[in-house]
Amino acid sequence: MEAARQYNVHEAKTNLSKILEIVATGQEVIISKAGEPAAKVVPLTGKVMRTDYGSLRGRVEIADDFDELPDGFAEAFGGGQ
Repeated sequence: MEAARQYNVHEAKTNLSKILEIVATGQEVIISKAGEPAAKVVPLTGKVMRTDYGSLRGRVEIADDFDELPDGFAEAFGGGQ
C-alpha cells in the first residue's frame, strides 16, 4: 500500500479541492502542523443517507406514558414535588 500523502496546514488550505479528489479515490492524506502530523483525511465508508423531515412518520411509536416520570425520579435529581 502506498504511503499517505502529507501536506502542511498552509498547503492543505491552498489545495483543499485537490486533497478531496485524492481522498475520493480511496487514499488517505495527512495534514501536519509544525512538521508533526495533526490530522488524517480519510474517505467515508459507505454512503451517507440523508432524509427529509418526517421521513420516520408512521414508523416510530411513542408510548402513552412517555411524559410520566417514574416514582422517585424527580426527587433523585433535586426536582422533588
